[in-house]
Amino acid sequence: MQQRQFDQMKNGDGFIAALDQSGGSTPKALALYGISEDEYANKDEMFDLVHEMRTRIITSPAFHSEQILGAILFEQTMDREIEGMYTGDYLAEKKGVVPFLKVDKGLADESNGVQMMKPINDLDETLKRANERHMFGTKMRSVIKEANPEAIKAVVDQQFEIGKKIIEAGLVPIIEPEVDIHSPEKEKCEEILKEEIQSHLDQLGQDDLVILKLTIPTVANTYKALIDHSNVVRVVALSGGYPTDEANEKLTENKDLIASFSRALTQDLNVHQTDDEFNDTLQKAVDAIYRASIT
Repeated sequence: MQQRQFDQMKNGDGFIAALDQSGGSTPKALALYGISEDEYANKDEMFDLVHEMRTRIITSPAFHSEQILGAILFEQTMDREIEGMYTGDYLAEKKGVVPFLKVDKGLADESNGVQMMKPINDLDETLKRANERHMFGTKMRSVIKEANPEAIKAVVDQQFEIGKKIIEAGLVPIIEPEVDIHSPEKEKCEEILKEEIQSHLDQLGQDDLVILKLTIPTVANTYKALIDHSNVVRVVALSGGYPTDEANEKLTENKDLIASFSRALTQDLNVHQTDDEFNDTLQKAVDAIYRASIT
């Protein structure tokens, strides 16, 4: 672990940009960007287009470490280059932004009100490559839709079981048990989730560090005890489908919770914008998310 990057993630002002749309979510991300599915013939062309989009974002003057602490990458993005450098190296060396890698393989079918992660059969190899590509940490996502205590426990058990393997590989895991913002039991889910996460944190070794990525809670400051836990580098919030303005408003109500937004960061960007229009639009989003993260 690089000490400078750790200090940046632990103490820096700013937020994490989530640029990790994978195979299933890439068509939606491209459509939002103004590229429809009839504009590419296969997955290779689709991934080329989304890398062009991410490259445009990362190389923009609006994307910099004074406001953006880290960025989460899809595996293909990690293995591709920007201006002759692997994406993680470009982020770290040219932008001063800490790189993370999405390692999960997507969600299993819903069962008992939750979606666990699919098996990550190549985890050891992926973590080896993440270290070779100079990633600081990883990210993996589950989803909770109902206040089922046993199912929520299973989600958190799975997250921390894999998280410990990531820690052993010398990386910092972003543990992301998302609570669906449309759940009619959202507040109750969050209370159960908080207790489960607290229990797992208390069982970690002194030097075992994690980042938590959680849905902005219904009750402000629900996760303050987790933010203050000695094993937690940072607690970051996913936008969960909230529009940017609403996500930012909710974020400002939570002390020391910072953003890790995806759609809320990029929703107004368009492939047909001029570079000036694109950079201005991105800067406005970055400014708004940054302000909400430091409030």
